[in-house]
Amino acid sequence: MLYYIFYPLREFWFGFNVFKYITFRAAMASVTAFLVSVIFGPAIIKWLKAVNFGQNIRKEHVRPLYELHMHKQGTPTMGGLIIILAVVVPTILWADVLNRYIITSLLVTVSLGGIGFADDYLKILSKTNMGLRPIRKLLFQTIVSAALALYVYKFTPIPHTLTVPFFKTIIVNLGPLYILFIMLVMISSTNAVNLTDGLDGLAIGCAIFAALSYAVLSYISGHAKFSGYLNIFHLVDGGELTVFCAAIIGAGLGFLWFNSYPATVFMGDTGALAIGGAIGV
Repeated sequence: MLYYIFYPLREFWFGFNVFKYITFRAAMASVTAFLVSVIFGPAIIKWLKAVNFGQNIRKEHVRPLYELHMHKQGTPTMGGLIIILAVVVPTILWADVLNRYIITSLLVTVSLGGIGFADDYLKILSKTNMGLRPIRKLLFQTIVSAALALYVYKFTPIPHTLTVPFFKTIIVNLGPLYILFIMLVMISSTNAVNLTDGLDGLAIGCAIFAALSYAVLSYISGHAKFSGYLNIFHLVDGGELTVFCAAIIGAGLGFLWFNSYPATVFMGDTGALAIGGAIGV
């Protein structure tokens, strides 16, 4: 949004040219995301405590494990709301909000975060670890993933091929099977973060490094010279995803402030599905 406000003003002062550069806007998105997390995090955590949205620690199956984690009983969950807020707001502020890849990424992230929110809410209501039934959760994830896959397959210039790293000539054209491949990546990534979220700071720490890697890859893919030199597919306008990934990094570092041991808030499925979906998309 700020890109459309300030970049046209370069005619009056050359300093506004800086808004043209993805690197500048990505850095600012990361800083903004961190500040949003740190500033609004305490208020959200306080609200979660006020409405008794606390984590229930499972006692079944492994009693010794429960004895190690029982002190975490009642720790506020749904902290993923902090992450979603800290990703969406800076991305809207610093990215090209009319860029189709930015719009798609935000929609997928918020949609999967909504599924996670419903799952967390049902767990709190039942005071157990049973939220959405696994089949229902998987069904909702499949719907979002299928919508994304069809959009990418039909309406973007992204090739329907897979390449093997370090082998220039091995290219596999999946054709319509590319839709299933996208769905597999999305569902796997989403649930991978959800399964990783078990220890203080573990899932968000891994997500930060994943987002950092994708920020670099997005920038290279969106840069005609760099992508050509490195023999990587050049996705026109794809460089804007660097800003989105940078926002995830900043949001993750801000959330880690509260989630590092001893955690004062858990991301819950709200954050795990949102972050997993963001990395997948």
